[in-house]
Amino acid sequence: MAESAWPGPVRARADELQGELGREIDRFIAAHQLPDSFRQVIVGYYLPLAVWLAGQREEGRTLVVGICGGQGSGKSTLTDFLRMVWRALGLESAGFSLDDIYLTRNDRRQLARRVHPLLATRGVPGTHDVGLGIETLDALAGKSGARNVAIPVFDKSIDDRAPVDSWPVSRVPVDILLFEGWCVGARPWQADDDPVNDLERSEDADGSWRNYIREQLDGPYRSLFARLDLLVMLQVPGMESVLEWRRLQEHKLRERTGRGMTDAEIARFVQHYERVTRHLLAEMPDRADCVLKLDRHHRICALQLNPAPGGDS
Repeated sequence: MAESAWPGPVRARADELQGELGREIDRFIAAHQLPDSFRQVIVGYYLPLAVWLAGQREEGRTLVVGICGGQGSGKSTLTDFLRMVWRALGLESAGFSLDDIYLTRNDRRQLARRVHPLLATRGVPGTHDVGLGIETLDALAGKSGARNVAIPVFDKSIDDRAPVDSWPVSRVPVDILLFEGWCVGARPWQADDDPVNDLERSEDADGSWRNYIREQLDGPYRSLFARLDLLVMLQVPGMESVLEWRRLQEHKLRERTGRGMTDAEIARFVQHYERVTRHLLAEMPDRADCVLKLDRHHRICALQLNPAPGGDS
């Protein structure tokens, strides 16, 4: 493990917190049904990251942190843990996911008719309500003047946005705001007409779908991600792991409920995200503020802190 890459004061404070938050860590592991061996990840990476991020905050200003990671990389678990630690430290935090600002099902249907049928499938840039995301981030950072802010929720069981009156409400401004998602912080790739998989070859032969995604990343999403002060990347080993982890998730879902995608459906589904994912894996590790590298078993195995331009990590 490369946890020694953390700055000395961060490592020392994390060691103190390990003792102070022992019971809370036990409850967290039990509530999330994590193996006891996960303590090594908490001690080596999660606790120091919580300390390091808290140390980047300026008094009187909300720190907005993006967390980028492929499917199955542990974004939600990390987000929950960070907020638990910050609560214990007396810091107010809030968080939501890129998934929570999907366009409504009706809006995606209209988009699919107007631009390309593949946009009916939620997930890729272009299928989110970017305006809602910007409005929510700004409001939680105290820029709207509101005292209480409703945080969007998307209900995947109905493939539509949950009713507004069911959205959780957060008091603002918060000290630290987390915004997580599989392509949070993504940048557009250079124009490329060559398909990267069977989905692009057979269902996007003219490139209109992937070009629309690139244009969205170069336009509205650039404004959304500009709200981030820091970017944390959970770096998956590669597309093969994304496919393998999603297949494992669906197998468990079928065993539990009798429902779930077949392996062929999973392979097609993952291909929607392949182009952006490969681009993220190629270029984001050199610019994210903190990179947590995962092995094929979902375990964090290395740490990379990138210095800010003109400064230190």
